[in-house]
Amino acid sequence: MFSTSVRLLWLGFNALCLLGLARAAETRLGDQTIDRTVQLRTHSIFAPYIDQDLQNRWWDFGADAYINTNKHIRLTRAASSQMGWLWSRLPLTAANYVVEVEFKVSGDNSLYGDGMAIWLTKERTEPGPIFGNRNQFHGLGIFLDTYANARHTFSFPRVIGYVGDGEHEYNYANDGDGQEIGACSANFRRTNVATKLKITYVKEKFLDVKIQYKAWDDWSDCFRVENITLPSGPYLGFSAMTGDVFDAHDIIAVTTYSAITSNPESHKVGGGYKSYASSSSSGSWSGFFFKLFLFGGVCAGGYYGWKEYQRRQGYGRMPSFGGGGFGGGLYSDSKRF
Repeated sequence: MFSTSVRLLWLGFNALCLLGLARAAETRLGDQTIDRTVQLRTHSIFAPYIDQDLQNRWWDFGADAYINTNKHIRLTRAASSQMGWLWSRLPLTAANYVVEVEFKVSGDNSLYGDGMAIWLTKERTEPGPIFGNRNQFHGLGIFLDTYANARHTFSFPRVIGYVGDGEHEYNYANDGDGQEIGACSANFRRTNVATKLKITYVKEKFLDVKIQYKAWDDWSDCFRVENITLPSGPYLGFSAMTGDVFDAHDIIAVTTYSAITSNPESHKVGGGYKSYASSSSSGSWSGFFFKLFLFGGVCAGGYYGWKEYQRRQGYGRMPSFGGGGFGGGLYSDSKRF
């Protein structure tokens, strides 16, 4: 009986912990809540990157890019006039998504460049002058720019967001100054921690970009754009380029998730709108009763466990007959229970 009560206590405690973790898993971003994410294997890549046929069924790479199966996909070596790319073979069909990229930019020179880019565009594998990709692209480019081509009031390295319409050109000579949708300066080159970029997009709602470069699990806000619409079904790509100055540009891992969101304001149901308050209210009441049930089970288990403990102690205090037997023998040995 005593061991059963202990098990009840343990199960109740674990259930409460799991409920708390489920709550913590929700990510609140403005007026949207990302309830859960589902990893997309088609747009994720990790070591060893390739199969036994030296291919990857979901990704293409080319130009000067090569793969070290234990470490990285190296887009460019630390040498001049290099260019390399990595592109998904399939378009990203999720309406809302999160892309987390672990990358590395390193080199030994005091002068270094030019940088690398992350692409979510309608085109793919079209080399050009913008960090190894074509200009006049249609979609989102996030540039990890390490070399300033002109004088600015901000510092480099710099993360720059730019949305191309397929017609206008990115002003590379001026580092896109005045064209960006958002930007931040971040010294992600040759850090002591893994450098990562996280892109969160909720369709027609917002684009949020964060970067890790200061410390582990320390995400710094880079920029956020509200009420933005990106092209549907973009390809996910990465490219890098060097000129007279150079660095090694590496992709360590890419993890892409489809994001399932809920709106705390309202949910559209049929031809009208359903208030989220009512649904969340019913959900909160069911959650309350579930917690109450668990709490009752924990209390009941604790009570019966305590009563059993008292009963055992009572047996242990019974007088001894003839110097052995009941009191000081079998039933007084608490290690047997």
